[in-house]
Amino acid sequence: MGESGAMTSLPDQQLDDQATATAPWRVVVWNDPVNLMSYVTYVFRTHFGYSHERAHALMMAVHTEGRAVVAEGGREPMESHVAALHAHGLWATLERAD
Repeated sequence: MGESGAMTSLPDQQLDDQATATAPWRVVVWNDPVNLMSYVTYVFRTHFGYSHERAHALMMAVHTEGRAVVAEGGREPMESHVAALHAHGLWATLERAD
């Protein structure tokens, strides 16, 4: 509350920034003509700690559907995942979860 007793509100931009910071984000891995399926499975297993079955299923989704959501969460951790996947040579992007 301000000095006059009225509630103060945040400017719209600050509200938008707060909503963006707390909204779930997704890491999407896209199909590419370069990486072997076994390598993509390996990266999913070693980076995310997924079981062989889960990593293989995600890799197959990338291969057959052209993309797969491999992780979901807060923006900063998902940005870190995207950067790590890029370091492994995978094509990964960040998108807002609906």
